Amino acid sequence: MSDLETMSSDWLQRIEAAADLTSLDAERIAALGKQGAITGLLKTLGGMTPEERQATGPRIHALRETVTEAIAARKAALEAAELERKLATETLDMTLPVLTGEQGSVHPVSQVMDELAEIFADLGFSVATGPEIEDDWRNFTALNIPETHPARAMHDTFYFDRHDAGGNRMLLRTHTSPVQIRTMQSQEPPIRIIAPGRTFRSDSDATHTPMFHQVEGLVIDRGIHMGHLKWTLETFLKAFFERDDIVLRLRPSYFPFTEPSAEVDVGYSIEKGRRVIGGSEGWMEVLGSGMVHPKVIEACGLDPSEWQGFAFGCGIDRLAMLKYGMDDLRAFFDGDLRWLKHYGFQSLDVPTLSGGVGA
Repeated sequence: MSDLETMSSDWLQRIEAAADLTSLDAERIAALGKQGAITGLLKTLGGMTPEERQATGPRIHALRETVTEAIAARKAALEAAELERKLATETLDMTLPVLTGEQGSVHPVSQVMDELAEIFADLGFSVATGPEIEDDWRNFTALNIPETHPARAMHDTFYFDRHDAGGNRMLLRTHTSPVQIRTMQSQEPPIRIIAPGRTFRSDSDATHTPMFHQVEGLVIDRGIHMGHLKWTLETFLKAFFERDDIVLRLRPSYFPFTEPSAEVDVGYSIEKGRRVIGGSEGWMEVLGSGMVHPKVIEACGLDPSEWQGFAFGCGIDRLAMLKYGMDDLRAFFDGDLRWLKHYGFQSLDVPTLSGGVGA
């Protein structure tokens, strides 16, 4: 054991002479591995007397600590030298174009649905959904459109041969109004919802498509009147088009499910040869609205003498066209990726009221 100082000096020299990490690891194994020289010295302590262990043990443990620290220091030095070599010899050409993979984009209709949800959430509305395959009663009869009502001709749709358990014929819904019926049947007032989704009508001329997107709103509470409706629509349109010069005009109209009913026109102006929402150079119809008909409230099991409400509806595709300058409704459903890349939104363009709903 008198040679421990010599052994320590020899190992320190060998460690310092290691030229790379591979050589250094070989020296570590030779000294501290299971069959290493210093490990072998530690094993000899088991055959010594207590007096010999007390005299020799601390010196062997000190040797192990010295060698361990020397290996760690040499490893750090070699790694630093390797990093310096790479920094000095390797370069990155910042002028090369970045290789990007194909990126998808959010369809304008989906983006506008998110914008609507964001705006109405701030007004205290929740989003309600319902099935696209609906029964005749919720799609027509409960909305004050009985079987012989002429308004059904305007809502001609796609019917199925099957009926539900109550004998009502099944069909593709013509509006999202059945969601209003389902909500009033399942939820106690007060109610504040919007119902966005796909709807279907058998229109096939050049200006219509058999499937389109619609959003409807419903408020049921005590003491609701037309003033609440007008304020809600005005606040919504100002937030959606992100303009303060929105002017509304309510024209008397007729819908079976509202009384009184009103078509809502919004003022527009001409900017750079384009017609944009805002101002008052002309009027453009954007949606329909009215006070919920007492018969509709009663059909859902509520007392119309206690509960009143208003409803409104408009086409989501039309809102997207008016806001983002699209000029052909049919392009929404053509599946042309060039169109989607031009008009689509990045997946991180999440609309917020603080950052802008048209982000």
